[in-house]
Amino acid sequence: MKNSPYLVTTYLAVILVALLFALPNVLPASVLERWPDALPSKPVALGLDLRGGSHLVLEVDGSELRRERSRTLADEARRMLREADTPWRSVETSERGVVVLLRSAAQQQRALDVLAALSNPVGAARKDLDVTPRGEDGIELVFTAEGQHQSITRAVEQSLEVIRQRVDQVGVSEPTIQRVGADRILVQLPGLQDPAQLRALLGSTAKMSFHMLGDSSSPDGIRTLQDSEGNSYPVRNSVALSGDRLSDASAGFDQQTREPVVNFRFDRAGAREFAAITEANVGRPFAIVLDGKVLSAPVIREPITGGSGQISGNFSVQEAGTLSALLRAGALPAKLTVIEERSVGADLGSDVIQKGIYAGIGAFVLVFLFMFVLYGGWGLVANVALALNVVLTIAGMSMLGATLTLPGIAGIVLGIGLAVDANVLINERIREETLKGKAAVTAIDAGFRRAYATVMDSNVTALIATVLLFWFGSGPVRGFAITMALGIVISMFTAVSVVKVMMLSIARRRRLKTIEIRPLFGFRPVPDGTRFDFMKARFAGLGVAAVLVAASVLLLFKPGLNFGIDFRGGIQMEVSAGIPDDLSRYRTQLDGLGLGEVSLQTVGSEDRLLVRVERQPGGEAQQTAAVERLKAAVLEIDPRASFERTEVVGPKVSGELAQAGVIAVILASLAMLVYIWVRFEWPFAVGAILTLVLDVVLTLGVFAITGLDFSLTAIAALLTLVGYSVNDKVVVYDRMRENLRSLRKQPLREVIDMSINQTLTRSLYTSVTAFLAVLPLAVWGGSAVASFAVPMAAGIIIAACSSVFIAAPILLFLGDWRSRRGRSMFAPDTEADGPLPVPAGAPGGPGRAA
Repeated sequence: MKNSPYLVTTYLAVILVALLFALPNVLPASVLERWPDALPSKPVALGLDLRGGSHLVLEVDGSELRRERSRTLADEARRMLREADTPWRSVETSERGVVVLLRSAAQQQRALDVLAALSNPVGAARKDLDVTPRGEDGIELVFTAEGQHQSITRAVEQSLEVIRQRVDQVGVSEPTIQRVGADRILVQLPGLQDPAQLRALLGSTAKMSFHMLGDSSSPDGIRTLQDSEGNSYPVRNSVALSGDRLSDASAGFDQQTREPVVNFRFDRAGAREFAAITEANVGRPFAIVLDGKVLSAPVIREPITGGSGQISGNFSVQEAGTLSALLRAGALPAKLTVIEERSVGADLGSDVIQKGIYAGIGAFVLVFLFMFVLYGGWGLVANVALALNVVLTIAGMSMLGATLTLPGIAGIVLGIGLAVDANVLINERIREETLKGKAAVTAIDAGFRRAYATVMDSNVTALIATVLLFWFGSGPVRGFAITMALGIVISMFTAVSVVKVMMLSIARRRRLKTIEIRPLFGFRPVPDGTRFDFMKARFAGLGVAAVLVAASVLLLFKPGLNFGIDFRGGIQMEVSAGIPDDLSRYRTQLDGLGLGEVSLQTVGSEDRLLVRVERQPGGEAQQTAAVERLKAAVLEIDPRASFERTEVVGPKVSGELAQAGVIAVILASLAMLVYIWVRFEWPFAVGAILTLVLDVVLTLGVFAITGLDFSLTAIAALLTLVGYSVNDKVVVYDRMRENLRSLRKQPLREVIDMSINQTLTRSLYTSVTAFLAVLPLAVWGGSAVASFAVPMAAGIIIAACSSVFIAAPILLFLGDWRSRRGRSMFAPDTEADGPLPVPAGAPGGPGRAA
């Protein structure tokens, strides 16, 4: 029971290193510039929702990629058959591949041998193309699944490099460009508040090519393309010269018309090819084509031998600059579709940071004062551990290179409340050991030892929910999961290891014979020796719960959940403008756009307007097109308006997020069931899960009755509540298990009542501290975290009540049923310290608050 000097030194070293990593977050930039290179100097990176910027998720268009591959494959098949002197009747393309019909069935085997060379190996035993006979005179070339996967993988890898080059062209600092999943790319650009320029920069394939014009009366090998003014041109399919030969491109102005143009220059090989083409086609028109659209179609007046040229097409200055940047960076291998778009203005981001800081300080102060009032000087020891928990969490984020988001701030704030749980458990256990007559050092050691299993169980259940939240979440919600997980793991170090060292040091230094953990003003909300007969009210509790569940289910049907755009798709914009008292002008203007249901709502201050538009018919392209129409309509009403936040979620992403959210909640519940079943027995697991379902349904009822957005943040609240709810029940269950093992002859009802009374203080204190931590978020956090903080506050109250009035009665019913079958709830515990004393006059003896 002595503090090992080696252990204390290790703890001090860990804390010192953490302080060094956390320090850059509070030092000004001028100090960090002179900071020694050997010391950590990088603060935690802020997410886009805190510093402003644009966030896009792009998806490789697999259908377009297959069509492009089919066209290339058809050209290669024609060339190879021509070189092999094998005549064909037709070569047709499809998304599956190419179908070749030969002029003579006798040539089928020869054609098969020739075209088999187009198939390339993928891995050890597979190929990217199946070349098989079709009928007597046909051949089918079909892309294999492995070939398609390889094609998409290569397209994503090439697209990553092209996007990096394009972003470098516009000079954005600290961009985040990374692959997400099999066929998606995440692009985050801090500071770029208007994603329209980003969409133009990244959404364009930028495949430029030069084609000769054909005769519209002869459609073979001809396709009709249009320019920006709607003029049609018969363009030959064959590419005369590819844009890959460009060596440079720059925006400029035509010397005669003074209109913006794009000047380009070919490399040596391209210059020779371009000179040969223009020399052979003097007097004939040719088309400069970009992504299937004719930029210009001039007539070749004379051979162009200088290797340079000019593109004109009624460009604006910005369009000419974007096009030149695209051509310099090169073409994308496949079309990228914007399936999710979010942007936050810098002013809104700074406002969010301020609110987050206020909420964090408020939570810490409330919890600090509460612990000080409850435990006096020993409460200050717990508060030191609490402060260390926050510092170590920030240090852990710095070491991991994690990004701090607004939900991440919420995770730190909530972690403050949950971290106190271990301290409350330990302090109450030490009080109990002291009441048994143990000396100070012995009581501290026994208190920590007996509380350890309960602390572990409660933290593991919370971690299960957090891991699933990270696994199925995305973006800022993952930031919440990371900070919560760090806070939970670190609390095991600060609340158990560090606090034990501090308490033993104080006890030995002061030579305390007994340890007194008492409230500051001598008042305990739950007096020692409580013996409430909770099971007497079990039928009333279950009845009230049934009524509330029925009411919540009805509320889910009407008015129902207010699904945010994360789940239903669509557009959401927060506009800063001079908002009139009457929104009729905005409503009339936006309704006239024909975009379906449009809802308007003032948020925060009176100069903020929230505009929501339902998901548009069609794919992701239709969603982003509607954004520009909305912005133009708002600016027509108020030219000074600025767009503080823009979110566009396409139908594919919204469906995936909804599915992932449901799966996450279900898997979290099942994981809790398995864990409790393994750690306890099946009656405990069944009671916890049934109560958990009730807690979730009632919390969904809170969402329905308040009309709060049900979005990814709401799923975070539900999963956090799942972990917290089971955490609360595990503590009660742990005491029941302990009492059942030591008091095997006691009636189950009396043991359950006694266990609830013994843990009543802990349950009340933990619920209050968690509520106090969430309360500042609900008050100061703003609308961005309201859908997390408000339901979480309500859920804490719901979980505290259900642990006593729902979970315990269910366990009693199952235990009685099991007893009637001749089986006891638990075998005796050979490691128990002996039966726990119980109150005189109470069934089973004196129950003390634990």
